[in-house]
Amino acid sequence: MNPTMRVPELDDPSLYVNREISLLEFQRRVLEEAQDPRNPLLERAKFLAIFGSNLDEFFMVRASGIRRQVLTRVAAITPSGMTPRQELAAIRKLSLELLGNAQGFLRRHLLPQLKREGVHVLDYARLNRTQRDRADTYFREVIQPVLTPLAVDPGHPFPHISNLSLNLAIVVRDPKGRERFARLKVPDTLPRLVPLKRSSGGERKDGTLPRHHYFVWIEQVIEANLAPLFPGMEVLSAHPFRVIRDADIEIQEIEADDLLETMQQGIRRRKFGTVVQVSIYESMPASVRELLLENLEVRPSDLFVLQSPLGLSAFWQIYNGVERHELKFPAYRPFVPKVFRKVTQPGDVFDAIRAGNILLHHPYDSFEPVVEFLRAAARDPQVLAIKLTLYRVGKNSPVVDALLEASERGKQVAVLVELSARFDEESNIGWARLLEQTGVHVVYGLVGLKTHSKIAMVVRREGEGIRRYLHLATGNYNPFTAVIYEDIGIFTCDETMGVDATDLFNYLTGYSTKQDYRKLLIAPVTLRAKLEEFIARETGHALAGRRAHIILKVNALVDPQMIRLLYRASQAGVRVDLFVRGICCLRPGWPGVSDNISVTSTVGRYLEHSRIFYFLNDGAEEVFLGSADLMQRNLNHRVEVVFPVESPEHVRYLRDNALEAYRHDNFKVRRMLADGTYERVSADVSEDLVSAHDYLMRSRSRLRHFGALPAADEDSLSRG
Repeated sequence: MNPTMRVPELDDPSLYVNREISLLEFQRRVLEEAQDPRNPLLERAKFLAIFGSNLDEFFMVRASGIRRQVLTRVAAITPSGMTPRQELAAIRKLSLELLGNAQGFLRRHLLPQLKREGVHVLDYARLNRTQRDRADTYFREVIQPVLTPLAVDPGHPFPHISNLSLNLAIVVRDPKGRERFARLKVPDTLPRLVPLKRSSGGERKDGTLPRHHYFVWIEQVIEANLAPLFPGMEVLSAHPFRVIRDADIEIQEIEADDLLETMQQGIRRRKFGTVVQVSIYESMPASVRELLLENLEVRPSDLFVLQSPLGLSAFWQIYNGVERHELKFPAYRPFVPKVFRKVTQPGDVFDAIRAGNILLHHPYDSFEPVVEFLRAAARDPQVLAIKLTLYRVGKNSPVVDALLEASERGKQVAVLVELSARFDEESNIGWARLLEQTGVHVVYGLVGLKTHSKIAMVVRREGEGIRRYLHLATGNYNPFTAVIYEDIGIFTCDETMGVDATDLFNYLTGYSTKQDYRKLLIAPVTLRAKLEEFIARETGHALAGRRAHIILKVNALVDPQMIRLLYRASQAGVRVDLFVRGICCLRPGWPGVSDNISVTSTVGRYLEHSRIFYFLNDGAEEVFLGSADLMQRNLNHRVEVVFPVESPEHVRYLRDNALEAYRHDNFKVRRMLADGTYERVSADVSEDLVSAHDYLMRSRSRLRHFGALPAADEDSLSRG
């Protein structure tokens, strides 16, 4: 470092990336996956849909909150030094850039490539006669009966426009020559992309048949068939517009007599929260724009002029509806460790756990052992009780089925259902009511704290006493996301952790104010203090000339205090490797501050979701897994569980396999620069391409072939 260069104070705004800009930069990385020709074509369409959905959620939650700050004249300054008004301006600029890039890529690259592969996403104006007849027939038979045109005049007030709805602003002329305005909602109960008849051509030289799929945008079909909806009127024009509303539900739990009912009311309000974005096409005339701005009570800066289509999440329909497996990632069958393949009786599961801790790394390892653990608990006559936290459950959940069976068999079942899991509230409310109806003890968490922990405890009678079996994890009890989310879980019957788990459930369901735990790190009680202690310990080791190394794998790094501690560690000479999938407000590589810190982000086939905390501790290394990211909300305002990894085999696997795979990835990883932007890490000419996801799939797949490894090694990555 240049000795004349000024080293800023650690609270200097120049050392912090703005949280919202960092989150939008993550969306850029998702969009890059759509643009990456190395990904199969339909996977690229999927990533474009994910980008669109993510950006919608960003405006519903993050941008809407900042907009509220501006409207209420909140003068808060972020750690990066930006005011809310400056943040809004920066968000608009960057999001318009990203949307423009996405729509340009769609028109110039993705749609032509899909067409070459027989997947045709067509404009109505370009349909041939046969296709147009099919589209018009679909309109008459399916779409028209669902439509409800709403007039807007002195006798008909401007209608409510629901969140994420696509609409047509229609201008008609009556027989007296007066122009009228009507609004028509495009029904979201029908496919956004209307499937036309699938056809096949002649046989190819290789003996295969080409498969062609044809789709047309539903709003274009409606626009071409408006006349029957306005008999006696002349339809002059129709202009699509899409509305995004504030969807961040704020629940005043202290004042809520019934949290379940309050959440249901909040979900209803979400559909009609304050409008935060209206997207339109350039062709919409000024008079219609002004009418929308006035009636939706938005400012011109909330108006986004975009290219077609409005909303990109419709491409999920292409990914899910087109059965072209050669255009998707090759199918992967998760590995099932031998200890679970040998299970024939419910008690076998518990015998396996007693023999040693078991680690599962999803989606490389199957989630089925987790479900089997709960099924076994439901059916084993020695099991007395099951306690579990549910955050995101999903539909048709085998986890809930196991809990219902346990209750029906007379077990004591207690479940904490987190009702405020964003955008899963409605599903969780349904599960909570169903569980209650079968006699399960259902609680909804602590006032003012969202319960984000992932923990299950089974209490089993053994001999003259009881034994507690735990499943501790970084991910949700959702077998459907477990095949696309990267997460890690551990089965254990460690007595001390079992006592901690009992204390935790008492904290969640009763009036416990316990402030100390033996092995588990619990937010908001002990987690922050313990992580700060571990970072400070590594700093002390480095200052004393001892070995020090910190590796953190999280989804987000935002908390200013944690960032300052990592800066101090770097200044002391600690090597700090950060694997941060999404938001990172720390600036790596800043001279004199973060020279020893690297930040990388992996975005690829699987959603990186596990949290790993590694501390070298001068050779007496400690590794923890858990549900918490390094954000103020996780450390201060959520119930989180971070648990130690105590088996040497598991520590070696996480250190030498999982984390090393991410460190050597030169295929799907981006390196963060000091200015907050990211650059792709590319392989040198002499290097082989390394994908962490592919490596971890191969490393588990090899164990499937009996005889490939000695029998004693088959479960070496699972058994501790």
